[in-house]
Amino acid sequence: MPDTTSKSALLRRPEVLQRCGISNSTLHRLINAGDFPPPIQLSPRAVAWIEEEVSTWIDQRIEASRTQGGAA
Repeated sequence: MPDTTSKSALLRRPEVLQRCGISNSTLHRLINAGDFPPPIQLSPRAVAWIEEEVSTWIDQRIEASRTQGGAA
């Protein structure tokens, strides 16, 4: 049974793009390459991303940048 005590927020595309500092085309490229969390389907025409997954992706990019001494 899923853990119902933790609440996950959902982020729509504009907020994901703003938080990650990437373009829409880059977002699609990263998803298709398996390098970004895929969205969840909310309705036939609406998708969203789980905030925790997006935050984890950002943290991983920061860590990779720091350990490699350059771009992630």
